[in-house]
Amino acid sequence: MLNIKEALVIMKAKIINFLETTGFSWSVPMVKLATGESPREQFQELFSLLGLPIIAVVVFLTMWGGMASQVNTSLGQLPGPAQVWQQATTLYDEHLEEREKEVAFYERQELRNAKKLEKNPDAKVKVRPYTGKPTFIDQIFTSLLTVFTGFFMATIIAIPIGVACGLSDRLYTAVSPLIQVFKPVSPLAWLPIVTMVVSAVYVTDDPMFEKAFITSAITVMLCSLWPTLINTAVGVASIDRDLINVGRVIRLHWTAQVFKVALPAALPMIFTGLRISLGIGWMVLIAAEMLAQNPGLGKFVWDEFQNGSSNSLGRIMVAVLAIGIIGFILDWVMVTLQKLFSHDPNASIR
Repeated sequence: MLNIKEALVIMKAKIINFLETTGFSWSVPMVKLATGESPREQFQELFSLLGLPIIAVVVFLTMWGGMASQVNTSLGQLPGPAQVWQQATTLYDEHLEEREKEVAFYERQELRNAKKLEKNPDAKVKVRPYTGKPTFIDQIFTSLLTVFTGFFMATIIAIPIGVACGLSDRLYTAVSPLIQVFKPVSPLAWLPIVTMVVSAVYVTDDPMFEKAFITSAITVMLCSLWPTLINTAVGVASIDRDLINVGRVIRLHWTAQVFKVALPAALPMIFTGLRISLGIGWMVLIAAEMLAQNPGLGKFVWDEFQNGSSNSLGRIMVAVLAIGIIGFILDWVMVTLQKLFSHDPNASIR
């Protein structure tokens, strides 16, 4: 039976492992400090992991605020951090106001339908959807849904083809020219083709998804599947061939060879490809939304640019920062998943 000291050591190790796995390694010195380890060493580590980034952010904001006041554009002075924060709070307040209007809209419908049914119980009532203007927060969720849809489609295409290419040199040799040709194609080149194909093929009176959503998702898929495909193929091809040969000797079914041998051994490389693909997909999506005027953060930026009001620059800067922060969070999530599933200790967001 463990004594209290041993139990605390085990608990401490589990907490540190959890923090490092989930990307909160900067808080590990706090845990060590709380358990009585060398204060000097832990404060130095804390300063290195947390203090230096905070200093860098403060210096950046200071330089931004000082330089912004010196830049005048056709839409007015370049906004500094204070003005951008003000626009961020304004956008959030507008979102809350729009949600209140939505609630009031449905309440009025319910009241009207209730009165109609009171007069005639057999009357047919309709609940019309709210068609108010999408807010900045709505655009964020639209972009996230679109990028994850395109990323998911790219993943289910890229990983099987990558595994097959990694297991067969002949197949990889055959497919390699196609990969090298399509990999560098810009989303701006894919977008017109995808738009025309979707418009021609996706014809229905009751669409489950909007054409703009499908167009953006397919564009993301076409541009983001290549890193995952290549990394999967390289990862599978680089595993110890003795493992594959042993599987063949003991007559493992090909599905067992894939799921029990190839995929587990190639997981670190696969997740590296997935991280790159998701980052590319996020960048591609913003460009596609701007060009095609599809709903999302890209359209929000373009609409504000076209609007040309005195607040437009501040709102565009809010969107730029939101795009960057969301991209960082997406990468952080992928690194956490990589550590959880591939047990790769070298995975890092750096």
